Amino acid sequence: MKANELKKGMVFQLGEQNIVVKQVQVQAPSSRSGNTLYKVRGRDVASGQKFERSFKGDEALTGVDISRRAVQLLYRDADGYTFMDAESYEQYTLDEAALEEEQPFLHDGLEGITAIIADGTLLGIQLPATVTLDIEDCAPGMKAASSSARTKPATLSTGLVVQVPEYLVPGEKIKVNTETREFVSRA
Repeated sequence: MKANELKKGMVFQLGEQNIVVKQVQVQAPSSRSGNTLYKVRGRDVASGQKFERSFKGDEALTGVDISRRAVQLLYRDADGYTFMDAESYEQYTLDEAALEEEQPFLHDGLEGITAIIADGTLLGIQLPATVTLDIEDCAPGMKAASSSARTKPATLSTGLVVQVPEYLVPGEKIKVNTETREFVSRA
């Protein structure tokens, strides 16, 4: 596998570490002879440490065989988040640090979560493209609000704050893009 083939959710081996890819940024060359760089952010599976490094596009990496399984969030406790495999009913627990980026979207009843599993160990999760959340708090809705691009901050049921159109009021359900953390539409 080459570095230019890396995508979010993939796992590769670097030395003794297995790295779960959380984000890939492409940096175009600044000169004609320059190489395109792929800045990879992720997490080491064993230690949970953050990983960040740039690779040249044609740099060879060793992929790790992973399986993807549909899981459901069961509960959250002092140990972290516990997920259950939708088919085998097997349970997996991930600590809060490993789910730092996904936490603002996790809530009871969330569907469409995919677990990334290698050798029977849960490495991470992949969220659905959009998640439906309730608006807990925001400025009052304006009757005369047009559907213009004017927005206001809204605190959602998980604590996430996103910019929403000014006509929305607390109690409404909205869809949020899990990649960009932006308002998509009413649910």
